[in-house]
Amino acid sequence: MILMTSPTSPTSPDPNPDRPRVLMVTQRFLPEMGGTETHVAEVASRLAAAGEFDVTVLATDRSGALDRSETRDGYRVLRRRSWPAERDYYLSPGVAADVARGRWDLVHVQGVHTFVPPVAMAAARASRTPYVVTFHSGGHSSPARRDARRLQWRALTPMLRRAEHLIAVSRFERAHFAGATGIDETRFSVVPNGGALPLLPEAVSPRPGRIVSAGRLEHYKGHHRAIQALPLVRQVVPEADLLILGSGDYEPALRSMAARLGVEDAVTIRHLPPHDRSAMARELATAGVMAALSSYEAHPVGVMEAVTVGLPVVGLDVAGTGDLVADGLVTGVPADASALAVADALVDALRATAARPGPHERRAVDLPTWETTAEGVAAVYRRVLRGRR
Repeated sequence: MILMTSPTSPTSPDPNPDRPRVLMVTQRFLPEMGGTETHVAEVASRLAAAGEFDVTVLATDRSGALDRSETRDGYRVLRRRSWPAERDYYLSPGVAADVARGRWDLVHVQGVHTFVPPVAMAAARASRTPYVVTFHSGGHSSPARRDARRLQWRALTPMLRRAEHLIAVSRFERAHFAGATGIDETRFSVVPNGGALPLLPEAVSPRPGRIVSAGRLEHYKGHHRAIQALPLVRQVVPEADLLILGSGDYEPALRSMAARLGVEDAVTIRHLPPHDRSAMARELATAGVMAALSSYEAHPVGVMEAVTVGLPVVGLDVAGTGDLVADGLVTGVPADASALAVADALVDALRATAARPGPHERRAVDLPTWETTAEGVAAVYRRVLRGRR
């Protein structure tokens, strides 16, 4: 039985008996940006447009400056204050109230890293509302936080076992969480993130020697490894340079490292608005190779986009990037590869690009799109709701 509230409740969706009411719960949402935020927005908009489900997104707001309620692309967005403002704990009592008091047919918990997921799962359980979980796991630059993850997964296991279904964004993530929780893999579905870039209106050729590295400016994202390899690459490819696309607190350290290694003039750090997919397509088109040296990516959307446009990728053979290495789409280097080994792989890719004059050729690979992602999520919803009925 679903806990009911008055139709006039401000936390409830508009009554619509013809469509199941789905609440997606996430720690952050647009206009804040990140991989999970993008995933939720892309899927919610497509589910809303299809008209099969009545979708509401519930997120927290550390700033207290965002709208508490708005309509976006055919679905509702609710935001509740979370604390502390300067840390990523996302303690938000309002989340439990909205989950427990809402007239939801299904709760979809998006992410597992903060305090929001266990609060949402407990509230759904208390109100006898079925829930599913998408992990959206990620890395962290703090060794202490990384070491604590094993205990965190163990603490979440009882709640994850009570979920109607679990969604992983890659084969790696499914195997990782099945092993960490002891939950059988048959309880999981793999629904990858989408990844697609628009076609450019004109042909763009790669810049000789251009290496691109994309992602938030954090230590675990591996931009520093590309900088460390750059002097060695330039011994063989003198015109080589590195373009880092991202923003974050690690930028001063990256610039300092480039200066210390004598390549500051060959390293550019630039921020692109995440919604400007044409700008990203152009930057990838001008590169000769992507360095994907993050130590943890559950499902690297940026790498998939590079593969789609025909850009060679050199990546660490770990986590979700390792899935793409196994599929033959990425040239893998070991997680403990030296700067020289990384440089050798980058040089090989730059030489291969230089040997093919003209723009990159888009590869005919069967990569997921946001449409296939939304349909995969919808299939899970149908299965769960059919089983409950």
